Amino acid sequence: MVQTQQPSVILVVDDKPENIGVLFDFLSNNNFEVLVARDGENAIELLEYTEPLPDLILLDVMMPGMDGFETCTHIKTAFKTKEIPIIFMTALSDTLDKVTGLSLGAVDYITKPIQQDEVLARINTHLIIRRLQQQLQAKNAELEIQHKLALELNEQLKKKNAELETQYQLELRLNERLKQEVEERRRVESALQRATEELVILGNISSRFD
Repeated sequence: MVQTQQPSVILVVDDKPENIGVLFDFLSNNNFEVLVARDGENAIELLEYTEPLPDLILLDVMMPGMDGFETCTHIKTAFKTKEIPIIFMTALSDTLDKVTGLSLGAVDYITKPIQQDEVLARINTHLIIRRLQQQLQAKNAELEIQHKLALELNEQLKKKNAELETQYQLELRLNERLKQEVEERRRVESALQRATEELVILGNISSRFD
């Protein structure tokens, strides 16, 4: 059975209902699953309880209360959400504001009024980058596990080699002791043979005088 890839999840954070409506329809028609938050606080709360997390966040800069910059800072400092790519949506033309957003951890920005083809291209680009990063992280984690296993096996091998070396040295000592015992037995047998021969000679001499 062929498994179809699950649609990517996009979180749209914007306080303007008309902007949300346009993005929701556009993204849904392009096979994305869309989550919506009306402000920064709502976005942070949604991210805290949503599983799985969205694959990408479209974040408006100018919002009442917690603005986009503050929201981005909160998302990027939270361990659970720091890896989610954020694209700012802004009507601001000031380069400094765009640089500020990127310095806070955003990966890109989209200038309003939104051009749908541009939005789609930027989203797809950053989703591909994110998937490649996740694959690399998974591969690195796999390699780390293999490295740890290799270290454990190496330690086991060193321990086994040490045991074999100890056994080998013991066998050498036993062989040396056996060799010494054999030599000692030969000396005893040789001395016994000489003593026997001397007794025979003495017996012969004694019999001549009888």
